Amino acid sequence: MFRIGELAKHFGVKADTLRFYEKEGLLSPSLRTPAGYRLYSEDDKRRLHFILRCKRVGFSLKEVDELLSLKVGSCQVTSREVKAVADSKIADVEERIADLEQFRRSLKQLSEACCGGLESAEHCSILEALDGKQLTAENNAR
Repeated sequence: MFRIGELAKHFGVKADTLRFYEKEGLLSPSLRTPAGYRLYSEDDKRRLHFILRCKRVGFSLKEVDELLSLKVGSCQVTSREVKAVADSKIADVEERIADLEQFRRSLKQLSEACCGGLESAEHCSILEALDGKQLTAENNAR
C-alpha cells in the first residue's frame, strides 16, 4: 500500500493532483487509515499510471474517464469503440493545429507589416490592426 505522498512522488506529480483526480472520480484510494490517510494499492497505482499516460498524450479528463470506463468494461466493448475515442482526439488535434497555423499566418502578417523601428508606437501598424483599423500603405511602412 502507498500513502498519497509516496504514490505522487513515484509518478513525479503533486499529492494535490491525486486529490484532484479523486474529486473528479478518476481515482480513489483503496483504503483509509483510522486517522483518515489515503492508502493506494497496486491496482490504484496502475490506474494512476493509465490516467497520467492518457493525459500525457493529450486526452482531457472527460476523455480519460471515458477511456477508464472502456478499460474497466473491456470485455464488453469492441476495439472499434476504443479506436473511435482516439480517432476523435486526432480530429480534435488536427483542428487545433489548423487553428494554430492560421494564428501563425496572421501574426506573421502583422509582424511583416511593422518596421520594428525605434520611433513611437503611436501609429504602430500592429496596434492599429489589432484595434481594428485598416492597414494602409503608409502605416505598412511603420
